[in-house]
Amino acid sequence: MKRILSPIFLFLLIVSAHAQTSFAFSFGNGKIVKGYTPVTPQSNFTYQTGYGFSQGSVLEAVERGGANPLTASFITSTKPFYFSVQLPEGNYDVKIILGDVKGISATTVRAECRRLVLENVRTSKGKIITETITVHVRDSLIRNKGGTITDKVKLKSRESGFLHWDNLLTLEFNDSLPKLSAIVITPNKKATSIFLAGNSTVVDQDREPWAAWGQMLPRFIVPGLAVVANYAESGETLKAFEAEKRLDKIWSMAKAGDYLLMEFTHNDQKPGANYLEPFTTYKQTLKEWIAAARKRKMIPVLVTSMHRRNFDSAGHIINTLSDYPEAMRQTASEEKVALIDLNAFSKTLYEAWGEELSIKAFVHYPANTFPHQPEALKDNTHFNPYGAYQLANCVVQSIRQQHLPLQQFIRKDIPAFDPAKPSPPGNFYWPPSAFVTASKPDGN
Repeated sequence: MKRILSPIFLFLLIVSAHAQTSFAFSFGNGKIVKGYTPVTPQSNFTYQTGYGFSQGSVLEAVERGGANPLTASFITSTKPFYFSVQLPEGNYDVKIILGDVKGISATTVRAECRRLVLENVRTSKGKIITETITVHVRDSLIRNKGGTITDKVKLKSRESGFLHWDNLLTLEFNDSLPKLSAIVITPNKKATSIFLAGNSTVVDQDREPWAAWGQMLPRFIVPGLAVVANYAESGETLKAFEAEKRLDKIWSMAKAGDYLLMEFTHNDQKPGANYLEPFTTYKQTLKEWIAAARKRKMIPVLVTSMHRRNFDSAGHIINTLSDYPEAMRQTASEEKVALIDLNAFSKTLYEAWGEELSIKAFVHYPANTFPHQPEALKDNTHFNPYGAYQLANCVVQSIRQQHLPLQQFIRKDIPAFDPAKPSPPGNFYWPPSAFVTASKPDGN
């Protein structure tokens, strides 16, 4: 999964600002469709073509025939497969044609580092559907409004191969029976960007079994109208996020009317150069970010950090986050900005699960559950996909309960969520991605 940034690739990043921005692909070994680039199982990604299958995808082309050449064939696989397209950074609408004119299908789609965009889309026999997703593509270079490169994000070494920094759009097709007939990609310059700034509890975790609420949030957002742009990174603090120019990168990509959601605490509370005291430097830094966002006519939103999984003998959550959630609440009140109190929601959620069942929401797995995992995983901070999905539900429910303007971007088919009555882990469906690690993310 790792993709190292070579000097040649960096050059491609620079020239990509002037690259093609719209594509149409047809998949399979069928007839060439006018206006569509044909993609066969042998179409592996290269920078010369700018598109193709990646990450060692193993594929099968199936021919069905019929009057419509665009749906007469498809590509499928018994394992997750990945398709990449080189694109300049920005927001894009992606229309995906799924289904089988002679059979059924079931497809889950994730973008970049496992951002959930389509969830278990099923088609009955003979049914063809077109689904639309909206995605955010970026690289690590910072450009001014004229497109001139002025700086770059100081990435950690482990980020060099992350799929969300490489100027490619990579789509993962997964599930029990994925059947892909066509993809059409067009720029979307009007969609509202919902920028996320945070740490490992927010980031797009790139490998199983780790996950965070930020990478689940796209599933809840109306495509075309808005897009989640997740800039969070594991181990980050407010100070480090700014020093590494991640905030500058957001400023360079944002436009008036975009949102900035900020969730920091887990690492800011730790002793060291990046430590911030809750009621002084922590609040002051948040206020500086709020002012900078407003200066750019963005809409700032504060998100209190969720609790760690830490129960007392009576089954109540023990606060390990000191005064930071309260300091953020005070900041929201003083600055008159919206607050999503994930700290309060998570307390209700964890206590509803209880100490034993809550293990199913975190990265707790016996030794040898995953390849190259000789030791048991026991992490009470980081979530697995089920836990991350429930935290995203909490974020969405808070937006709805408060009738925040963000509510206009929430999909109407998303049911109400009660953190006191979460859906049990056994009801959650997540076909695993192809890549796994036993290495814990930065931060705790």
